[in-house]
Amino acid sequence: MAQGALRGPSDYSGEPPRHPSLRINAKEPFNAEPARRDLVASYITPVDLFFKRNHGPIPVLDDIDSYYVTIGGIAGGPRRLSLDDIRRLPKYNVTATLQCAGNRRTDLSKSRKVRGVGWDVCALGNATWGGAKLSDVLQLVGVPYHTEITPSGGKHVEFVSVDQCPEEKGGPYKASIPLGQATNPAADVLLAYEMNGEVLKRDHGYPLRAIVPGVIGARSVKWLDRIDIIEEESQGFFMQKDYKMFPPSVDWDNIMWSTRKPQMDYPVQSAICSLEDMSAVKTGQVTVAGYALSGGGRGIERVDISCDGGKRWFEAHRYQKQGVPYVAGNITSDKWAWVLFKAIVDVKGDIEIVAKAVDSSANVQPESVESIWNLRGILNTCWHRVRILATPNLRSFM
Repeated sequence: MAQGALRGPSDYSGEPPRHPSLRINAKEPFNAEPARRDLVASYITPVDLFFKRNHGPIPVLDDIDSYYVTIGGIAGGPRRLSLDDIRRLPKYNVTATLQCAGNRRTDLSKSRKVRGVGWDVCALGNATWGGAKLSDVLQLVGVPYHTEITPSGGKHVEFVSVDQCPEEKGGPYKASIPLGQATNPAADVLLAYEMNGEVLKRDHGYPLRAIVPGVIGARSVKWLDRIDIIEEESQGFFMQKDYKMFPPSVDWDNIMWSTRKPQMDYPVQSAICSLEDMSAVKTGQVTVAGYALSGGGRGIERVDISCDGGKRWFEAHRYQKQGVPYVAGNITSDKWAWVLFKAIVDVKGDIEIVAKAVDSSANVQPESVESIWNLRGILNTCWHRVRILATPNLRSFM
């Protein structure tokens, strides 16, 4: 265990303050998301409004000067690195969106009951993470760049947290990624100690966390204690008995966890955030705004909007940074980050507005929630729909 680290309290009494506008989906452990409009108010999500995803109490690090991370599974035995050791390596800033695999779970639950935190469409956020590349850290301890397998047979890198999870019977949260990804500088996997130019907050992994761009947030482990090179994927609960994608035919009475691989990349996704479902707006022009993203570094080629439930479509304007045209795959665009979109629609009566995105590999969101329903309620990427109630006497919504 990292020196100076105290395991999380069992009664949640020592948790940090949170922004009052957050929608709390669970208090113990604390899970919350921002309001839709707050989420897309800026390209970079403010730390206080970044979604909070926890599986237990927030750990406390009482003596940062004696904190270290143990690197195991390497030649010559384990190596301990202090935070200063990691800070001495080249620092990189990577803008990347983290998205919980359960984002938009509530829509899945409307079809059939699922298990998990009831997230709306805001269980994600876009931040600029600062830290050392994991590939540099591993090279420092003797694992070269672009290593797929070590001489001792290691093929995966496991991140082990300091926290306590009921699912792990009080043990720490664990997750792993392939060694080839971890040792590839272009994959931009970070050991991050900053978020949006500031020291990490406790909610987001202080003092050190993994950031694995382009994959579900469950693999970006917070509050790092150990990093181990292992032969097989992590055998932790959240790799082997959670966050796997099953077909609609599988339910809790016939599930076989071992038949599916742990989910890594997330599919193409989008959601409307300027409007709530059943929004009442004044007839006339209405702004439709939201986000789109895809996993694996794939860009967003289009965001399509329909005002008649999906019969006819037109393209929304896509953007990331002010004054810089967004082009998927261009060096001026952030490949690991979401793309915001905006369109103006003319509302004359009650309508259903639909959004769907297409990524740079021509992947398209599925139309219906029924076709992708799964018992854990993960990866809901179906078309996002909001119904609009036209009310002539209301103030215009822009």
